[in-house]
Order: sequence, then C-alpha cells, then structure tokens
Amino acid sequence: MEYMKQTVVLKDFIDEHVARGERTVLEDLCYNVGYTIALLHNGDIVHGDLTTSNVLVMKRIDKYDCVMIDFGLSTNSSLIEDKGVDLYVLEKAFLSTHPDSQDLFDKILAGYCSVARGQKTVVNKLRENTVEGPQTEHVRLKLFVGIVSLFFVVMATPSFN
Repeated sequence: MEYMKQTVVLKDFIDEHVARGERTVLEDLCYNVGYTIALLHNGDIVHGDLTTSNVLVMKRIDKYDCVMIDFGLSTNSSLIEDKGVDLYVLEKAFLSTHPDSQDLFDKILAGYCSVARGQKTVVNKLRENTVEGPQTEHVRLKLFVGIVSLFFVVMATPSFN
C-alpha cells in the first residue's frame, strides 16, 4: 500500500471549489475522473463502490489528477450491466452528496465517453437503471453495499459526530 502525499478526497475538493465558485477546475477534474473510470472499465475492472469519497485528488504542476481508491468491492467483469451500475452508483452518490451539480456529473460522462469501449451501450444502461432501477438481485446487492458504505463514510465525517 502506498501513502499518497498531498491529496484530498474528491468530495472535499468539490465542496471547497464550489464554495469558491471555481467550477472550471472542477469541470476539468470531473472529465478526468470519467476518463479514469473508462480506463478501468476498458480493462473489465468494475470498482463496485464509486463515490466521491473513493477518489483522491492530487495536484500536479499545472493540473489536478485523480486516483481511485478502495477496490474492496471491485470485480472483474465485461458485462455492460455491471459497468452501467458502476456509473449508476456514482451518479446517485455524486448527486446526493453534491446537489445542483448535474453539470459536473455530465463532465464525468463526457470524459468516460471519450475513451470507453462500448460507451453508448454502457451509458444507455446507466440511463435505463436511472429510469427503471437496477433489475437483478446481483445489481441490487451492489447498490445496497455502495449505499451502506456511503452511510458509514458520512457518519465518520467529523461534522456528523
């Protein structure tokens, strides 16, 4: 395991930059997050718990990079359904943690679509899940675990104690 120096959790980074009105930085970073998720999915790696608390942000010389963490629920899957659910969990976590940030989530999808193989099918599956909800027990279990994980992250946040 490697210690990541001078990083901040994406959740805190977004909150800080929204408060300062610095959305351009956020748009670029969210595009990068989507791009990174697409690289994982292209390698058939499904994170299983994509939230803004499982992405670290690190400052480079002239830009910010993202690093995915906490692969405890990850799986190796080429199924479009699994990749769509990965994005669905992120969308639900993102929009519940950062209300009024649909435009930033759209940047994540733009970054994802820029390199993801089969991106239209995956995004269609995301939209299908958004409208109908995930359909299989396997998918429901992944969503439940993601929500429970998010609950524990929120409860561990000092402002809630």
